[in-house]
Amino acid sequence: MSRSVSLVATAGFCFALCACATQAPHSGLVISDVTVVSPERAAPLEHAYVRILDGRIAQLSERPLRGEAQIDGTGRYLTPGLIDSHVHLGAIPGMLPNQEHSHPDVSRAAREQIPRSYLYFGFTTLVDLNSTPAAIARWKSHDPVPDTYFCGAAALIDGYPMVDAPKPERYEAYPYLLVEPQAGAFLPPGVEAAEHAPQTVVARMKSDGAICVKTFFERGLGDRHDLPVPQPETIRTLVRAAHAAGLPVLMHANSAEAQTFGLDTGADVLAHGLWSTTEQVATGELTPAMKSILDRVVQENTGWQPTMQVMYGLNDLFSPGFLSDPRLARTLPRSLIEWYGSREGQWFHDGAESVTKTDPAALPALMAQRQRVSAATGYLAQRGARLLFGSDTPSAPIYTNPPGLNGRLEMNNWIAAGVSEKKLFHALTIDNARMLHLDAKIGTVEPGKTANLLLLRDNPLRSVEAYDTIETVFLRGRPIPRAELSADNASGASASTFPASGETADNPGFLIVEGSNPRG
Repeated sequence: MSRSVSLVATAGFCFALCACATQAPHSGLVISDVTVVSPERAAPLEHAYVRILDGRIAQLSERPLRGEAQIDGTGRYLTPGLIDSHVHLGAIPGMLPNQEHSHPDVSRAAREQIPRSYLYFGFTTLVDLNSTPAAIARWKSHDPVPDTYFCGAAALIDGYPMVDAPKPERYEAYPYLLVEPQAGAFLPPGVEAAEHAPQTVVARMKSDGAICVKTFFERGLGDRHDLPVPQPETIRTLVRAAHAAGLPVLMHANSAEAQTFGLDTGADVLAHGLWSTTEQVATGELTPAMKSILDRVVQENTGWQPTMQVMYGLNDLFSPGFLSDPRLARTLPRSLIEWYGSREGQWFHDGAESVTKTDPAALPALMAQRQRVSAATGYLAQRGARLLFGSDTPSAPIYTNPPGLNGRLEMNNWIAAGVSEKKLFHALTIDNARMLHLDAKIGTVEPGKTANLLLLRDNPLRSVEAYDTIETVFLRGRPIPRAELSADNASGASASTFPASGETADNPGFLIVEGSNPRG
């Protein structure tokens, strides 16, 4: 008698004896004869059987299992679902609120599709780095929708005389604004500085269900030194309060000065690559000063999100073929894509084009930034730094950061920078889960974990193109064929005609200046 038959026979005998008081347990869904690729394993586990029960992985076996439902995994690879730890879910990419209001059918179709698009590209977990409980609840009202968490954004936005007068409405819309003691005199009536001190803000975030803190060091457009940045002790206090509450701190830090500040104040993650520097460097080379910052990132085990696709997305504004890319048709409703091509939908492109026409340094600056962040990412990867995957979708009100697809393109950027497929896989799964303190729930294919899984035809440890071969997305144990998540299968994909814009500019690049990202 074979081991597997013996096991079944023994189990049957046990149930016969123990018909003991309860019925046989619900056997759930079994994925059979699949190769499990999971980051905690030194090598893939071939010919495995995975039982899913009540939304969780109940059993992982090298012996055959049977379930009430069975999926044949022969020749397929089973991985954890992917985690994008840097998204912004409040807006439709490329649409302003008044434009959404003017085109309710287009915006409705877009909002219904966007959660599905993240799932289509394998992202079963998202972290919105600037949200509130009410906004997340609206997002989660869709079905299906990835598991979604949020950071509270502890931003130093106003309260100083050199910026626009503070408005009480800001404190209602952004409940986690930071106020430093010296700014108290400039607050609007009814707003108390103590209510926006670091400890109070962190306590409010924790109570609201945030799993992380997002803070900022940003000089703004053109590296303006008249704009306020936080005092080091303010952020150190914020970090101490966050750690006491069990929350990691991510810092928007896209310049050499900002990353030094983040390292000095104890931020856990630097959210953005090393885009900008005050050093007069015409190319994307890494200078000794830049390398010293990156060496500190390695030595202090600070998380680092490159978010290279921000710059590539700006470049794509000027790609004549972007809106006809077949991948976009699977990502967004046709009505929204057509609106993007209209004169109204080209508003961001038109503004960007005016910058490139008036500033001859725009293209060289963009190219240097792209080269620099790619070189920095490769430098860190070679030294074993803690790279964390985040796409910054959308980085601005820009249509060239489409949900899900933007993350898939960011994967290509990592590989081009010299990151191995294995390191990318870890960054997309267990490393993000550990940083967010979610590794007890997600990030690996192990019993007890939430059954957020991907079934693929190819092994992602061999090639990044494997992520294009997803066949089934499992969301809390629910199997969803990938084709059902595609925008061209959704009801919102119906055609809608808009006035055509002028001829699309054929310009290969666009300047991104530090601070040009309002969401970060």
